[in-house]
Formats: sequence, structure tokens, C-alpha cells
Amino acid sequence: MTWASIAPAQDAPASAATVQAPPVPPPVPVEIPFASRDAAGVTAPSSPDAWGGPRHEGQEHLSDRVVSYRIQATLDPVRHRVDGREQLTWRNRSDRPVSAVFLHLYLNAFESEGSTFFTERRTLSPGHARGAGEVGKGEWGYIDLSSVEQDGATLKWRHVHPDGGPQTDHTVVRVDLAQPVAPGASVTLGMTFQSQLPRVIERTGYVGDFHLVAQWFPKIGVLELPGERGATEPRWNVHEFHFNSEFYADFGDYDVQITLPKDYVVAAVGEQQGAPVVEGGQATWRFTQGDVHDFAWMAARDFLTRETTWQGPGSPPVAVKVVYPREYEAVAGPILKASTDSLTYFSRTLGPYPYRTVTAVVPPFHGGEAGGMEYPTFYTVDNALRVVPGTLAQILIDFTTIHEFGHGYFYGLLASNEFEEPMLDEGLNEFWDDRMLSERRQGVHMTTPFLRFFGIDPEFGAFVFERMTASLAAAADPLGQNSWNRLSNAEYGTVYSRTATAMHDLEQRLGSEVMGKAFHAYYERWKFRHPSIADFRQSLVEASGRQDIVDEVFSRYVHGVAYVDDRVSDITSTEVLPLAGLSIRDGKRVELSSDDNDEAIEKQRNAWHRAHPDAAEGTGPFPWRTTVTVWRDGEAVPQVLKVTFADGATETVNWNDGRRWARFDFTHGAKAVSAELDPERRIYLDTNKLNDSRTVEADHSASTRWSSDIAAVLQGFYAWMGTL
Repeated sequence: MTWASIAPAQDAPASAATVQAPPVPPPVPVEIPFASRDAAGVTAPSSPDAWGGPRHEGQEHLSDRVVSYRIQATLDPVRHRVDGREQLTWRNRSDRPVSAVFLHLYLNAFESEGSTFFTERRTLSPGHARGAGEVGKGEWGYIDLSSVEQDGATLKWRHVHPDGGPQTDHTVVRVDLAQPVAPGASVTLGMTFQSQLPRVIERTGYVGDFHLVAQWFPKIGVLELPGERGATEPRWNVHEFHFNSEFYADFGDYDVQITLPKDYVVAAVGEQQGAPVVEGGQATWRFTQGDVHDFAWMAARDFLTRETTWQGPGSPPVAVKVVYPREYEAVAGPILKASTDSLTYFSRTLGPYPYRTVTAVVPPFHGGEAGGMEYPTFYTVDNALRVVPGTLAQILIDFTTIHEFGHGYFYGLLASNEFEEPMLDEGLNEFWDDRMLSERRQGVHMTTPFLRFFGIDPEFGAFVFERMTASLAAAADPLGQNSWNRLSNAEYGTVYSRTATAMHDLEQRLGSEVMGKAFHAYYERWKFRHPSIADFRQSLVEASGRQDIVDEVFSRYVHGVAYVDDRVSDITSTEVLPLAGLSIRDGKRVELSSDDNDEAIEKQRNAWHRAHPDAAEGTGPFPWRTTVTVWRDGEAVPQVLKVTFADGATETVNWNDGRRWARFDFTHGAKAVSAELDPERRIYLDTNKLNDSRTVEADHSASTRWSSDIAAVLQGFYAWMGTL
């Protein structure tokens, strides 16, 4: 491969009569700092022209292509090694010369226990989680950068630690350039590298002859400019590979050739260019894709493909493929349907899907660590030997597929910074996935065929189930925290469910139509532009006109760790009866003894019941006074208190102030039966919905039902865990 070079600009020669001005020295490159090692949720909106301004029809490309990759890769499937040659062309968008660039070498996270990834894994005690797989002898992974050239000159590089990680971490390198890259100019680097795949762990690797080749090539970091994601000066956003972190990169175009034994099946990001070229026992596959920010691929023997074509308004025809091991043929159809259904829903609600391919890969047995991961136009899903409708297996297959496809929008097209603001991808995607399930009226069945045989089939709405898993009362970190400064692996995991629950709670206050408009506007404005949390917040404010509500939610939950727990702490309901004692009648004190009073009350009751033989218990000739006490353990939210009476009537009152407790009195012609906060179930952030209501008489049916359902949920969950 011949590496391209940059021709320096030349000035026209001066005339002989012109007095030559002293030469202007070229600008001296100034070191560009790293983004803060503690960078997290951005609070200042990006400038309108950030990342080249909004994208619109008529522009040459979908994105402002900053980088271009031309890669030739050869896979040795026995040694599980990729030998690569890479031509990387990068454009300097800043107003200053750049004398050094920074590259991610993500695979080095798996070269030893001294990496930032493994160091954090030990600290965060992940337990049973993706990335928790053990690495055996000969199963480590790494990437060796063999050479880097610029315009024929050999360049030097060294490992750096932007986040202050251990010196034994080698996931970021600094490359010093032979010639600085002028503002607006481009540089082309030629590289050779060797990538040793680990046994499958955390998004990449091999198991048997299956290879998921991801984060496998030297990848340039992002140079952010003032006005972009809160930056006030140019900065390199190039974090180490953290345990819970995913990725962030510039948009560009990829042209990748993959050579490997001819009996292997290959699937990859983007469009395949013609049939593989076979020479001897080797075949070379070529894939290209523009306007994406990553490239991954898989190779395996004896995999099958099921495919269809999807068409939708504003989108090109999309070739949808499922690539799967022969033994998992049962999931191919459901995954294909979930993928096409997702194309329809996301295109209609956010914006037309712009690419021509969607590829879902089913990992093999023992390849679970490769499942449930997303790349542009390409994602891995779950596997199962059979899928019975209305069971846990079906919802796992459907939801995993919907979720990984959804990343194609929130991670792929919007391309938020997954290092620093994971809620913008994982959390918002989870919310939109739940919205899709709700529209389909697809519940979460926490059961198996065996449990259903015994009549155990608890079903929950998507948002109800999300709320149950959200750990709302014990949040240690704000939703807007970065991916690595977390109390634990479990705390990071709640980014999914807590964000989805917070957004659904906000949707109850703003309205579903307003929320839909806000997300659509957010996508249209920020697609291909790397938005921040502040940019998302601005879209919500503009669409709703309710800055007060949006600011409250972001202050409490996105940038804080507030919680809500309102409860009915007491309810009493007593008859208002005539009272014994002295009273003034015609100017004189008249005594009514207790015995006479009781006799009069009894006569009045008997007469009333004779006139109302079918009256409900708790009704009669006398009114009832009901007192309800409500208590607030967390943040104040607008509440509705509903009291139900024995005659079927109800009364409601608003509790909209910040008092710690409040007492409400009601006088009605019947005894109260119950009192309930949030009767329409609109406050999803309430940590404990079981204490939202109370009956006058003890009623254990609700707690019995919940206990039964929760037991069934746990049994179904552990049955699923046993299949991993």
C-alpha cells in the first residue's frame, strides 16, 4: 500500500520590484490538553455551528467526515490474530497547528491484569456481568503497533495515560508528527499492526472458530473545539479504555479488506463490495461504509444467513440480515422480525434510517460475552435453542434485538460521548425501546414453558418492569455521571433503567406527544454531531415550553441523586354523631344524657336502614369524617390524593407544596374505604409504590399478590441466568 502525502501550499513568486517583507515564521504548535479525567454530564449547550452545524439535504455527505480509514486485514483463525495495514487520513478542524495525535489501542485492555480495564474490574466487583470472564493461559489479547509513517518519515510514539491510570495500561498512544498539521489541513498516516484477539470478553474476541473482531485497529481520538460539548478550548477527548466505558469517535468513511480462509463466513459494518475474491485457499472480502464512526466484523465457519429487504419513507432499501450458528436457527426468524419492526418504529418516530444495511449476529454457545453489542449497521444479539411466545426467552430475544438496533440511532447516528455521558446512549435508548414495546402492547413475561404449565405467568408492562429494576432509592451516582467514576458495576448498570424511568416520569408530566416531538427534534438537530446532555435538555425545553419541569428533573436526577418516596401513613374514618352533654336551646341549657343520646342515635339508624334496605356497609344517616395523613421521605413532586368511600364515591385533592407531611380532612355521607396517592400511576420515580395506598380495614391481598409475582419473577430470572 502506498501512503498518501500532503503537498504544502506554495505562494506565487514576488515581482522583482517588490520589497520583500520579512518572512513570517510558521505558528509554533501549542500542546493541546486532554479532556478532564473527571469529565461528566455537560451543563452548557453546544454552539449552533458545533461539528459543522446541523446536517441537511443537499450536503455532499451525511456527516462532516473528519477521518478516513483504509485497512487491509488478514485473519489467522488458528492463532486468532489479525495482521493489518492501515491508512488513516485525519483533518485538523481546529484553528491551530497540531504536532501530535492520539490513538486508541483498545485491545490492550486485555493484555494483562495491569490495564485500566482490569484494575477497575477488581475495584468495582462486577460479579456476574459482561466483562467478568476469566482469561486463561494463552487467551490474552493485545494490539502491537509495528510502524507509523507520515509522508515517508518514520514516526515515534509512546503510551500515555490521559486519566491517570496505571502505567501498565497501554490503551492510548501519542504519535509525534514529523510535520504539524496546519489548521484546516489533513494528514495521512500509514501504519502496520498486529491484533491478537482474546478469548471472547467484553465486546470482542474468539470462541472456537467464531471471531468477533471489534476495537481491533488503531483509532484516532476526537479533537473537540470550543463550543462543542462544553469545551472552551481545543482538547483531545481520548480516554483510556475503562471497565464500564464504551466508545467515542469522529465520523468518517471506511474501506476494509478482510482476507481469511475461503470456508469462513464474514459479516461486517457497511456494504459488501461484490463477491469475495478467492485465491488458493484464501478469500478476500471488501466492505465500505461512509458516515460512521467505527468498524467491526465477524468470521466463522458453518454460519447461516437469513435476510430480507426493508423499505420505508425517506430511507434507501435496507438489506436486513441475521447471521447465526446452525444450532440456533430457531432465533433467526424472531430476530429478523424484531430488526425490521425496529427499522419501522425508529424511522417513524426519530428519523429515516439512512444506511443500506442492518446485520445482526447470533453468537455461538459459550460466546455470550460477544452478545448484546452494537456497532454502526451491525450488532450482536442473544441466542436460544427455542423461542416460545409469551415467555422470558421471547422477550430476551426481542428486547435485545430492539435495544441493539436502537443503539444504531443513539450511539450510531447521534454519536454521543459514551465515555463521559453514557445516559445519552444506554439510557435514552432504553427509554425509546420501552416506548416501542408499549406501542406494540408487548409485555415482559417473566416465565418459562415449565412455569406456565403450573399457571405461573407474571407479566409486566415495559416501564413497570424497568422501574422494578431501577434501584431508585439507593442511587449513589447521578445519571449524568461518566462511565468510570461509579460506586460499583451495579450502579453503572442502573444508567439503563433509571434513565428510562426518569424519562417516562417526565413524559407523564409533559405528555406523550410533547415527548415524541422533543426526541424527534433532538435527533434532527444533532444527528451526525455528537450532542451533550445539555443539548438534549435544550431540545426538551424548546419542545415542551416547560423549562421549570425539565430543569427540576435534570437538577434532581441527571446531575443529582434525589429520590421520591411519598406515602399514605395513616387513614381514619369515623361517624360524626350527635354529642351528649349540655346545649343551649331557646336560651336555656338543656342536658342530653349519654343514654338518651345513644337511644336517639339507634332509633335514627334503624329508621334509615328500614328506608334503605340495600345500603352498603359504611353508609347511614350520619356523615363520616375521614382524616388522611401523607408523608414525604424524598423530594417534593406534585401529587394527587384520592379517597374512595363505601358508597362508591371518590374525592381528590392536590398536594403540591414542599411540606414534609400533610393532613387532609374529608366529610362525606359514607365511611372511607381507602386512600391512594398517584392513582393514575404517573410518578414512576417513586421508589416504593406499595406504600402509596392504605385501607381503613386491614387488607393483605395486595401484598400477597405482589409477593407471589415477585417470587415468580425471581424464579424466571434465575432460570434464565442458568442458561448463560
